Amino acid sequence: MAKSKKETVDKKTESKIAGLRSWKLNKPQKFVLGCLLVLFSIALLVAFISFYVNGQWQTDQSAVNSLGDRTEEVQNWLGKFGAYLADLIVYRGFGLASFILVRLFFLTGLFLALELSTKKLKNTWFWDIFAIIIVSILFGFFATSAPELGGTIGYELNIFLQDYIGKTGTLLTLLFGLIVYLIFKIKVSPEKIQSYFDSTKNEFKSELNSIKKPQQDQEPESAYNLEEFAIEEDPEIDNIHLKTDDSKFEINKEALKPTISHSSEIELNPILKPIIPPVTPITATPDEAFVIEKAEEEDIIEENLASRLVADFGLFDPTLDLSNYKFPTIDLLKEYSTGGITINQEELEENKNKIVDTLRNYKIEIAQIKATVGPSVTLYEIVPEAGIRISKIKSLEDDIALSLSALGIRIIAPIPGKGTIGIEVPNKTPTMVSMKSVIGAAKFQEAEMELPIALGKTISNETFVVDLAKMPHLLMAGATGQGKSVGLNAVLTSLLYKKHPAEVKFVLVDPKKVELTLFNKIERHYLAKLPDTEDAIITDNAKVVNTLNSLCTEMDNRYSLLKDAMVRNIKEYNEKFKSRKLNPEAGHRFLPYIVLVVDEFADLIMTAGKEVEVPIARLAQLARAIGIHLIIATQRPSVNVITGLIKANFPARIAFRVTSKIDSRTILDTQGADQLIGRGDLLYTNGNDVIRVQCAFIDTPEVEKITDFIGSQKAYATAYLLPEFVGEENGINLDVDISERDTLFREAAEIIVNAQQGSASLLQRKLKLGYNRAGRLIDQLEAAGIVGPFEGSKARSVNITDLSALDQFFNNEQN
Repeated sequence: MAKSKKETVDKKTESKIAGLRSWKLNKPQKFVLGCLLVLFSIALLVAFISFYVNGQWQTDQSAVNSLGDRTEEVQNWLGKFGAYLADLIVYRGFGLASFILVRLFFLTGLFLALELSTKKLKNTWFWDIFAIIIVSILFGFFATSAPELGGTIGYELNIFLQDYIGKTGTLLTLLFGLIVYLIFKIKVSPEKIQSYFDSTKNEFKSELNSIKKPQQDQEPESAYNLEEFAIEEDPEIDNIHLKTDDSKFEINKEALKPTISHSSEIELNPILKPIIPPVTPITATPDEAFVIEKAEEEDIIEENLASRLVADFGLFDPTLDLSNYKFPTIDLLKEYSTGGITINQEELEENKNKIVDTLRNYKIEIAQIKATVGPSVTLYEIVPEAGIRISKIKSLEDDIALSLSALGIRIIAPIPGKGTIGIEVPNKTPTMVSMKSVIGAAKFQEAEMELPIALGKTISNETFVVDLAKMPHLLMAGATGQGKSVGLNAVLTSLLYKKHPAEVKFVLVDPKKVELTLFNKIERHYLAKLPDTEDAIITDNAKVVNTLNSLCTEMDNRYSLLKDAMVRNIKEYNEKFKSRKLNPEAGHRFLPYIVLVVDEFADLIMTAGKEVEVPIARLAQLARAIGIHLIIATQRPSVNVITGLIKANFPARIAFRVTSKIDSRTILDTQGADQLIGRGDLLYTNGNDVIRVQCAFIDTPEVEKITDFIGSQKAYATAYLLPEFVGEENGINLDVDISERDTLFREAAEIIVNAQQGSASLLQRKLKLGYNRAGRLIDQLEAAGIVGPFEGSKARSVNITDLSALDQFFNNEQN
């Protein structure tokens, strides 16, 4: 007991620690804290400045040590509190470097108040604290005679460093700290320093050139340096004589007279050749070097609106309306057998010998035999000798049953996944499987399934649990009195023990009117119904058609929601809604699973025929992804009841005992159900193997206790309302009398015109009305011509565009 208390305390402590770790400030708290830090930084600035003005740090020194004395006066502009802060942070702290703390608190307050990204803030905190330490030690090193400049911390750190590495080492350490700060914080690099000196050098050169250029422009254009003037000799020109002296030269003009040899080659029209200016190569100066400027990376906002809502308010909890709901306890169920399965050794030996002798009579030898005892059936696994045909053993089913004097045996040849042949023999004293033993099993309690169902126990005495969401629909059939209704109660009880009322809803159809009546007590918790019906459990076959068509409308509406949310199934949709990524104002809501249970399907087919078969087939084909699952039971498994269209969409089937092999093949597409012993003995298949299960037994008093326990708790206002469905033959008598209109008629009209969407659910939400009154308002709006007629799953059209047109409409009515 002490250990359990200690574990409880540890769990509470862990939960508190986890809560503290996940705790975050919401928007108002961040704003208030940010404003407080900004004001505190201003107060620090005032206190620090007045600390250094007129040497107040010396005059206030005695007052700091006697803060409790109200007669003591201080010179600090912030009073005794300012004098204390200045003495603590500046004099006993970091000196002049304490002003960096003012900047740090101010920036932190701004970031919190304006909800800026904290990524840059973390970087600012690191480098500012680094600068505070370096600056404090620098003042402590150079201003030893003025302790108020470096502060006590700077002075003591300086003395500590000098004791170990001396003054030179301390100075080098401070220089290294400054270099680190300049490179990593100020972003000063050797390249930038070099480019700065190069640019300065080029500017100096350009200034010198600008000074020299005016002097060169003053020289005459006719002045040439004859020593630099040169003429290349042309070998074709021999008669050119140059006479040079100090100032001029002469050319023999007679030698330059043209001689014409071919006059036809002379072109009189001169050809002007374009003058191409010489191209001077462009040389890049150091200040024109190619520089790649890297833009600063933008801040990435990791939290979007949905994650911020989750951080502020947590995940959406669909169970919040019934947060105090308690699941039924296992004590409500009855324990029918306490000793478990009793193994009768004599019976096992006797049955084994009879099986071996019967097979030997037909010259079939057995190499090995093994028995597995179940609650109602024992499985004998045999390994025949080599060369024995399986079909020969299969044909001896009736002979083995005769020798064993058994009610009916079933031969599995071979057992899937094993190299053996199975012979199932009923026990002489079967053990009842209680619902309590199945619900309390760890396999069911720890099942991570969407809709777990505990059917009973297998031959190996293991609890058999399946997921209705994976089936996705279930067909149950069997002769009268073989356990179908008990099986339905077991299915419903499993879901009641595992799912919250906000997570699953039942649509119950009971033509017998007595099998499912007890579940009326949980109408406002778990049941769903049409808006205009009084009883949630449908017993009238005429109303079944409307209910099925209403479920089809609900299916279409849910698919529209999945399309808008861009998800594929109800599980992804609900997870997205819980994460607050879907807006309820856009029509999104948490979608519970809906399970349709029909206790006697044959009666519906007889009375309604295709009107029932078509919507059921449509639901079976399409409703899996949006969380609508069907469970159909019938006592007449004939082909005109379980049609090919129904069978194709119900891969999961349960067969209780039937009277003929034909009925067994109709249900399971194989024989075997005719060899069951009844009283809950069933075969289950989901399109693969056939598994024999003893269904758990739950009696009427147990169901009554469970429904009483649930019904006594707080419930929703009404049952889960399915969409309104009106058949083609059913007209609506519209209210055309103005005097009989609802008092909320005008307000409802304004809401409809504003939203441009005519639906009763909108009026329910906005005016907080019941569905019946909202439906009457919609009828009155239709009679007045404000909204259009009913269009199935679509919202009604609105004929008035805006409120001004609506006012004009009411004015015309009054006139």
